[in-house]
Amino acid sequence: MDSDKEEKHLDSLVQQLLREHDPAGSRVDFLGAQYDLGLAWIHFDEEFGGLGMAPKLQGHVNAQLVEAGAPMCWPRNPIGYGMCGPTVYTHGSENQKQRYLRPLFSTEEIWCQLFSEPSAGSDVAGLTSHAVKDGEEWIVNGQKVWTTLAHVSRWGCLVTRTDPEAPKHKGLSYFVVDMDQPGVEVRPLRQMTGDAEFNEVYFTDARIPDSERLGEPGDGWRVALTTLMNERVAIGGGQAPRGSGPISDSVRLWAEMEEARKTSALRDRLMALWAKSEVARLTNIRASQNRAKGVPGPEGSTGKLAFAENNQDIHEFNVELLGSQGMLYDSYSIERSGTAMGLASTQQQFLRSRANSIEGGTSEVMRNILGERVLGLPGDVRTDKELPFSEVPNN
Repeated sequence: MDSDKEEKHLDSLVQQLLREHDPAGSRVDFLGAQYDLGLAWIHFDEEFGGLGMAPKLQGHVNAQLVEAGAPMCWPRNPIGYGMCGPTVYTHGSENQKQRYLRPLFSTEEIWCQLFSEPSAGSDVAGLTSHAVKDGEEWIVNGQKVWTTLAHVSRWGCLVTRTDPEAPKHKGLSYFVVDMDQPGVEVRPLRQMTGDAEFNEVYFTDARIPDSERLGEPGDGWRVALTTLMNERVAIGGGQAPRGSGPISDSVRLWAEMEEARKTSALRDRLMALWAKSEVARLTNIRASQNRAKGVPGPEGSTGKLAFAENNQDIHEFNVELLGSQGMLYDSYSIERSGTAMGLASTQQQFLRSRANSIEGGTSEVMRNILGERVLGLPGDVRTDKELPFSEVPNN
């Protein structure tokens, strides 16, 4: 089927969805029907919420649904939709895909990602939480940190060490973990916005059936790369309309400013930020058009790096446009929201944006990936890469 025919077929399915299900009605019912029509992840197979088409066509579908005021999975279940879903689809068994993907997309079940640890943030392979095989189960002990939405999640994607005598990248295994089971404790991490979307999670003799493993034992790093590459596309790979997103707030704030404060220097900065946003948007479109149906490549790191730095610069500029009002903040009372999206004020957006260059891989890690995988530069010296993890100092 050529591209025009594919788009016409998608248009007819979108119209069927909107005709048969009220976008203003139940979010769960609408998203479930969207999944059943193959419009959830259109590059997945037909039985798992897709149509086997190119990933770039998902934007064609989403644009029509947004215009119709339809609910979207992403704001409610961002980790599930952008990261865990593609990982389960790529590495999960048929039973796992049948069990998890539809309720994930319908937002009946929220997901979180359990990777980072206090001593292993950017160096994910240096994690020390561990799982020991006990019959047909694994017993997990350890701590995770910066786990977005863990407090409302039903399931989590967990990477843990199962062979301490193997090199650090080869002794990991990947599991789907029940966040409601005994031995899993979630504690809030309060951020400078006052919100607590992040959490730390403690595992104390938590048991996971071996049937909930994704990939083979010791293959966790390869499976985790699927999650990480999709995470970077999810964070920085958006294809919003021209002039939308944070830069639209800049344009609005400029228009609302008193004329006496509109200096040529501020105008030049606004135009420079608008141009950078447009370059990043067009780059993401090109990357999406070139992307195959499998695991995303290093283009996700390009988009994520640009997003993080542009986003921080724009929100800092927006606070400056507010003048003295930018120093005011409504409340630092702790909030335990069920979403990581929908920040209310310019000041809150500025505070939250400081995490953009850390979450999903630091900007330094993104530059290393681009240097090695795109430019072909030699990698950093890694003296511990082949050592058994038990012999790595300070682990």
